[in-house]
Amino acid sequence: MILDAARRLWALPPAPDPPVRVWRDWALVVLVTVTAVLEVTLRKDVAWPFAAVPMTVLLAGTLLWRRTHPLAAVLVAFGAVLVVEVAVRVSGTTRSVGLGSMGFVLVLGYALYRWGSGRQIVLGSAVFGTAFVSSITRDPTSVAETVAGLFVVTLPAVVGLVVRLGFAARTRALQDARSREREQLARELHDTVAHHVSAIVVRAQAGRVVAATDPSAAREALAVIEREGARTLAEMRTLVGALRGTDEAALAPVRDVADVPSLASTDSRVVVEQSGRLEDLGPAVGGAVYRIAQESVTNAVRHARAATRIVVRVTGDDDAVRCTVADDGETVGPVRGTGYGIVGMAERAALLGGSLTAGPAEPRGWVVAAVLPRRGVGA
Repeated sequence: MILDAARRLWALPPAPDPPVRVWRDWALVVLVTVTAVLEVTLRKDVAWPFAAVPMTVLLAGTLLWRRTHPLAAVLVAFGAVLVVEVAVRVSGTTRSVGLGSMGFVLVLGYALYRWGSGRQIVLGSAVFGTAFVSSITRDPTSVAETVAGLFVVTLPAVVGLVVRLGFAARTRALQDARSREREQLARELHDTVAHHVSAIVVRAQAGRVVAATDPSAAREALAVIEREGARTLAEMRTLVGALRGTDEAALAPVRDVADVPSLASTDSRVVVEQSGRLEDLGPAVGGAVYRIAQESVTNAVRHARAATRIVVRVTGDDDAVRCTVADDGETVGPVRGTGYGIVGMAERAALLGGSLTAGPAEPRGWVVAAVLPRRGVGA
């Protein structure tokens, strides 16, 4: 388990899209510079002051690229700290060499865990640890002071890791929300366009057949085509308005179980039967019943060969509403159930805590049956 965790950490990619430089980094550089000058001016116990200030100011430049190159910033800053430690030991001085303003290097620990890759985090942590051990061995302290120092050094790294995990969680949540919205939009587009366009195609084919012998039937077919085309445009405008966040989408009528009888006007073979308690359904449930019935009728009109009846039955009781669409035709062309229509209907039912089945009936035909809770689990 530990080895697996180590492998996952080593393979961790860098955090996505870190900003190159921001004004806060420049503000930190200026603050470190001013603090270093003031510290050397006011303190009398600083050894090598003419070297301490330039080193602090130069190392503060690592703050400018700590987001894009966190490991390099850590190596430069803490590498310089280790060099100073060695120089202090060689010189044998007892005076303080480092400046308090050098504390900015702790920000690099935050940057390493916030934006670095797994490899960078491991290598940078080794550098952190080496510098810390070198510091406490040069100037031995009590256990309590050592623990406090370790806490101060590791706290920025922990904060950086927490921020990184929180950002990753929000990013995943946003991606999941976008995925759900895309799926919902795909279902709405499929159900709306497929239904009305199928009705248009069927009527156009019928109109071509009877145009020469029965002009009145051809005119009736054209009227249906015009009506279905207008409905398609209206529903497409509603969907586009929803995507753009306009008020028209919010004011547009929402399809529900009361609109199911209108499906009978799309084809003379469609018969709608409603019974039981169908009032007070959740809005999402009513809309799902309509869309399931609409898609099922569309599939029957397109694929049921020689069908004489397409029966839509919607019944409700105290606990659930049931929608069944059955035809008595023969399946031709692609096997029904292999396209996006059945998948979309099943997704609608599942999201509301219901179920949907679709398959051939005996002795012929096709049946789609959905059962939805009255209020819907997610409604």
